[in-house]
Amino acid sequence: MSSAWKDETNIMTMGWHMMMGFEPALFGCYLWEGNHSHGLIKRSRECVINLPTADLLDTVVDIGNCSGAQVDKFQRFGLTALPATHVSAPLIGECHANFECRLFESRNTAQYNLFIWEVVKAHVAASPKLPKTVHYRGDGKFMVSGKEISRRSRFKPQNL
Repeated sequence: MSSAWKDETNIMTMGWHMMMGFEPALFGCYLWEGNHSHGLIKRSRECVINLPTADLLDTVVDIGNCSGAQVDKFQRFGLTALPATHVSAPLIGECHANFECRLFESRNTAQYNLFIWEVVKAHVAASPKLPKTVHYRGDGKFMVSGKEISRRSRFKPQNL
């Protein structure tokens, strides 16, 4: 997740998130208030959700092992900050996808640090069609997306 407030930008590794809706596209995530990004995001009320691929896995872990309060993570990890269209937080050029988000509702933010975002713009690389994205499973372990299995023909049309 990338963030910005005034002249400061940051990147954080996020482990807990979920899709919450499709129209509008809603995304929820928990942000511990001890994270440097928490303050930037709480003040700006916007962010970019960045989807890395397996080739960035060590960088993803290293980003999570340091604080943006002490280091410019874009510079340290050689990542490209690209301008977003609708938010002030930067896209990460090396990520397969970047989702510009604005805070959708804040009732759970103050009490539970649960941020519910509306995706206002999606940027997705044209290739590869099926990228090898990484997903945190806990305890320092990740899953890499793999073979696609279709069951489209079994679905009722209204459930697709």
